[in-house]
Amino acid sequence: MPKEPVYRIENIVATVNLGVDLDLERLAEVLPAAEYNPDQFPGLILRFQRPKISALIFRTGKMVCTGAKSEEELKRAVKYLVKTLNQRGAQIQNDSDIQVQNIVASGNLHAEVNIEKAALLLENSMYEPEQFPGLIYRMSDPKVVILVFSSGKIVCTGAKKETDVAVAVRKLYDKLKEINALYVIEEESAYEET
Repeated sequence: MPKEPVYRIENIVATVNLGVDLDLERLAEVLPAAEYNPDQFPGLILRFQRPKISALIFRTGKMVCTGAKSEEELKRAVKYLVKTLNQRGAQIQNDSDIQVQNIVASGNLHAEVNIEKAALLLENSMYEPEQFPGLIYRMSDPKVVILVFSSGKIVCTGAKKETDVAVAVRKLYDKLKEINALYVIEEESAYEET
């Protein structure tokens, strides 16, 4: 029985609007983990270990968060971040406006892929082995880009929701199967001697 394709979210990048101006100099003084050097970069950098999230915080109250492994983890991290900033004197009143910009996932189709055949038969795909060993497939619905390697390993980027990743991986798998570009490796069953 062939294994089903699998994927794992590696990173979610989101923008957040806190809705208030922030005094970054003061926050840098009262947040022990903050990095702030306005001569080199206009934002304050905060890194948390649990969850392992980084945030770039700007004077305008805009923020970029990276590192979340799920939308739920992202929401919890932003909530924690807002609470931390408010404890240090920020006056954030409203619920933060979180916009997912990009979800990156890695995956495995559990089958080898005939990249040359896939490149010929998949619309919106590009394969230049001299430049890059994978096929670049631009899916329109959901709107994502998937890197496909002959080993069956994949990288999906550009999704705005976790469900988009699930749908894209399934659609890719089904499409490759339909055009006979997948070589599913059947696992040998163990024989028992009686």
